[in-house]
Amino acid sequence: MLITEFNITPALKTHERFVILPYIRYLSSMNRICLLPLCILLWVMLSSWGFHAHKLINQMAVFTLPAAVAGFYKHHVDYITEHAIDADKRCYVDTAESPRHFIDADRYGQQPFDTIPIHWSAAIGKFTERRLLASGILPWQINRSYLNLVDALSSGDLQRILRHSADIGHYVADAHVPLHTTSNYNGQQTNQVGIHAFWESRLPELFSGSYDFMVGRARYVNSPLEEAWRIVKESYALVDDVLGIEAELNEAYPADRKYGYVERNRVLTRSYSDEYSLAYHEALAGMVERRMRGAILSIGNFWYSAWIDAGQPNLQKLTFGNDAATDTLPMPADGQEILGRKEWH
Repeated sequence: MLITEFNITPALKTHERFVILPYIRYLSSMNRICLLPLCILLWVMLSSWGFHAHKLINQMAVFTLPAAVAGFYKHHVDYITEHAIDADKRCYVDTAESPRHFIDADRYGQQPFDTIPIHWSAAIGKFTERRLLASGILPWQINRSYLNLVDALSSGDLQRILRHSADIGHYVADAHVPLHTTSNYNGQQTNQVGIHAFWESRLPELFSGSYDFMVGRARYVNSPLEEAWRIVKESYALVDDVLGIEAELNEAYPADRKYGYVERNRVLTRSYSDEYSLAYHEALAGMVERRMRGAILSIGNFWYSAWIDAGQPNLQKLTFGNDAATDTLPMPADGQEILGRKEWH
């Protein structure tokens, strides 16, 4: 089977503190020159800052569910929240994981969604599996995770229900990020390297506290595969704005105002300044909030629909039954490389 199930583990909690360190400017020129490569290296190593957003999105999705399933998911909300990042963690140990997080739609021509068959078998027949994997398989992975969740709910397997619920939350959230739908995923083609973590991680960490996550009640999705493609298409339409707005803003900001130094887990690294982050966030005119809200409701829709398609099993016996197993997959070590495409998440 192309897309398989994996063991997961609770995420290790981290405490992050973001502060601008103005005293850096008082370092001698030589010290600054020596420090800069280290800061850039640490930025690359620590650029996977999407943990906050993924956990928050999974957590809030639980509260979109109707009463028939809400009790079960609320009982396990801590697990589903902490395991929201397991799909990212697998990228450090599994070479097959990375393509599940993105699709480079632009690799399929000017009108990619008129070109790519939405069904996996038809897409393989047209493009070959090798090409599909090289360009990412995110919408198909969402559908595969959905089918796995339906099967787990049908069989009453608590561990698999929670595993696939957390995973589908991750993949659906990824699909709501515009830069997960383009080959220019980190601005590397437009001299904007770092924009992926900037949009997906830095902005939510700074501003999500003011977002409105009351998104309404989850509804049934008739075709999960078509819904996955709809989300991807919607995200792809935003790629030019994500890149273009930052490029215009960059022209107006000198480097000493665009960047600052951030303390994270007692390590200094160079990042976008609070001032520049605020300016970009405002120029995006609510885009990040809208995509997070969309992800929250969509995840709830997928969970609820899976329960319906599984025959609406009674989850009460699972709610207060055995707790989910705590499989072990550790957080990646400092400096550990992703097995696959870098800066995809």
